[in-house]
Amino acid sequence: MTGAAVGFGDRLRGLAFANPLYELTLGHGRPRQLALVPPDPWPGCARRGQEIMAGRFPAVGAKLSARPPAWLCDRADPRAIDALNGFAWLRDLRAAGGDGARRQARRLVGHWLERHDRWHPQLWRPDVLARRIANWIAAHDFFCASADDGFRADILASLARQGRHLARTSPSAVEGPDAVAIIKGLAYGAAALPDGDRLLGLAVRLLRRDLARQVPPDGVHPSRNPLRQLDVLRDLVDVRAALHTAKAAGLTDAAEAEAISDALLPAIERLAHGLRALRHGDDRLAFFHGGAEGEPLLIDTALTQAGVRSRPLKTARHGGYERIVAGRTLAIFDAGGPPPFGFDADAHAGPLSFELSVGRQRLIVNCGAWPQPGDGWANALRSTAAHSTLCVADTNAIEVTGDGLGEVLGPVAAERVQVDEGILISARHAFYRRVFGVTHRRRLYVARSGEDVRGEDTLVRHPDRGGAILPFAVRFHLHPDVAVAAVQSGDSALLRLPGGGGWRLRIAGARLALEDSVYMGAGGTPRAARQVAVLGEAGPDATRVRWALTRERRG
Repeated sequence: MTGAAVGFGDRLRGLAFANPLYELTLGHGRPRQLALVPPDPWPGCARRGQEIMAGRFPAVGAKLSARPPAWLCDRADPRAIDALNGFAWLRDLRAAGGDGARRQARRLVGHWLERHDRWHPQLWRPDVLARRIANWIAAHDFFCASADDGFRADILASLARQGRHLARTSPSAVEGPDAVAIIKGLAYGAAALPDGDRLLGLAVRLLRRDLARQVPPDGVHPSRNPLRQLDVLRDLVDVRAALHTAKAAGLTDAAEAEAISDALLPAIERLAHGLRALRHGDDRLAFFHGGAEGEPLLIDTALTQAGVRSRPLKTARHGGYERIVAGRTLAIFDAGGPPPFGFDADAHAGPLSFELSVGRQRLIVNCGAWPQPGDGWANALRSTAAHSTLCVADTNAIEVTGDGLGEVLGPVAAERVQVDEGILISARHAFYRRVFGVTHRRRLYVARSGEDVRGEDTLVRHPDRGGAILPFAVRFHLHPDVAVAAVQSGDSALLRLPGGGGWRLRIAGARLALEDSVYMGAGGTPRAARQVAVLGEAGPDATRVRWALTRERRG
């Protein structure tokens, strides 16, 4: 369980944990010091650290005050509260550097201890708790340096209690996208806290139970979210580092640590391959299923720590992505279905959408994701119309719900063919069949030169359904830096990249319109953008729209 539905058993456990006597069962022993601190290679952001020192928390996706923060706030997005109480932002203060940043970190951690160093249903939820344990241990030498003995003792005592509670609750919690973060918290506790062998044994059992589900054969995380993919890769890299450090110090069972390390190595390699496949030429991530651009330095660090040197995957069969590189052109095509139940909380209804970049510049994009789920912006950006794909009657191909996606009809079928002239991908889905009685087929072709991209979108009627006229739109959302102008003939548009490179988009079988769009690349501030909408109507027979995107050469 990672924060969504709460069943009867969870409510019973909550009543037990809220009992004042439960605190006594966590013990009050105070470790004299951490056994060790695993290496923490992840960069923070000095600019965000300066903002935290000034009283703001930009890293958690909400405007929360740091003077001191409201660790619990009914008006704030629950995910922002989770991130605030997970303490990953301590890296930003560390990046800011100086004694002022160190003192601010101690003030904030101390303030949290005064108010929440006891069980709470949200702040001590296993995924939040595990991240806090790992981040406190990772940043211990930063914010505890020059601290007085009483502060260090309080931190160590709290870590020990939190570790014991995590060990009791994690077996029933490790089942969704936050599973690896929970296992990481256990691994850090195993390396640094008392009862390390017991925590290690639990971490190993949970990894063996869940690793195959978290890391499929092609290495694309089941959430199909590129940013989540990065997070899981980082967590597994940290688990491996914590186990290696504990083994070298003789603090854990060597044979058990060696066995799980052997299982982690191929999983980390697969995740790194999958992450590379979802990266654009600007070194940032593609926009699918709730992901955002990410930070290039962080992505580079994750791939370096993974220790994998290889080319990105071309085809991710389990993950449902196709990647085409030709010349300076890169296309990433969503040829898969929605994420499975339990991994679909952030999923989008954008089947058969694609993104395209030229060199380091993005040309065709999806709109991105709103960081605060549940409001109008979030639902709009999860819609089919917010993706570069075909949308029928302004209706989502898959129902968007508050905690995931609705039921779909059938899988997505895809085929990749390589010919001398280039790459052709053919895919189809029947997600519109139940409502409108149609199947969407898309073909995407990229010539070897990369300067000729062609597509074909077809709506096929099913014989058992009526022949009512259906309006549809094939949308091409453009990066905000791309300028666009319709050609007077009305069947094409000129797209111009910031560096001056021009591309012409031609269409046949529908009419072209230029409309407003929005871009949420950084996951926080929307940017105005434009889109090319190819508008048409599907009749009783198959309706086909062809389009071509070719590079314009200056005469």
